[in-house]
Amino acid sequence: MELALALVFGLVIGSFLNVVIVRLPLGTSISVPRSHCPQCRKQIAAYDNIPVLSYLILRGRCRHCGRKISRRYPGVELAAGAISILLYLKFGLSVEWAIYLAFCAALLVLALIDVDHRILPDPITLNGIWIGILVNLLLPQPSGFTTRLVGWSGADVSNPRILALIGSLLGIVLGGGLLWAVGEAFYRIRGIEGMGFGDVKMMAMVGAFLGAPLTLFTIMVGSLLGSFIGLALIRFGGKTREYELPFGTFLGVAAIVAVLYGDALIGFYIDRVIRPV
Repeated sequence: MELALALVFGLVIGSFLNVVIVRLPLGTSISVPRSHCPQCRKQIAAYDNIPVLSYLILRGRCRHCGRKISRRYPGVELAAGAISILLYLKFGLSVEWAIYLAFCAALLVLALIDVDHRILPDPITLNGIWIGILVNLLLPQPSGFTTRLVGWSGADVSNPRILALIGSLLGIVLGGGLLWAVGEAFYRIRGIEGMGFGDVKMMAMVGAFLGAPLTLFTIMVGSLLGSFIGLALIRFGGKTREYELPFGTFLGVAAIVAVLYGDALIGFYIDRVIRPV
């Protein structure tokens, strides 16, 4: 029952995310008017707005005008449902599950808005920074990295809330600072913008939530994804090296992976690669 509840809740969240993805970049309200067909503008009845199920019943078409409904809508709903289940398997139905579901939902919105518009809206990234700090203060889970770093500095800090705050601030500095430095260096060397400031703010948000180690993991995985897909587009998609990749999309995917499996993957790497050497 709990697993089913997690799935249903995730699907419902995904349905709401579809509205945010479309309306937030346009600066329109995400609550009014009610959902409507983008083609004929007719309002969608509640029974035609059931996540995934309505899409299947209507065979992917609007009931009023018969035009096709984008596959992205059920795709986002299924993605949110899958993320909710995976978070449930990690945290159970807990406060952590709710917090990280909201965080991953924000990442999913940012990833798809970046695909569509090449922007990462400030209402999500900037608010996400202070929310991430607050989460670490209310649910302190200081990482071993932060504890060791504070110990190496000689400071006598044992309060878990202070350690968690330090970890969150380190994540902000590492996430935002590293991308800013890379973008600034690229601009000075080539004379063109290589990193949007939205990416910097997004990674500061990720750092606030996840701390330094998982933030570095996110940047590494996101960069690998971006490089692989970028090379594929150049080789097979007819794009040039000047094509602007939505880097925030890859960072968003990588951050979701970090939430779900980052600690396990880092631990596996340390145990199997670093320690044997």
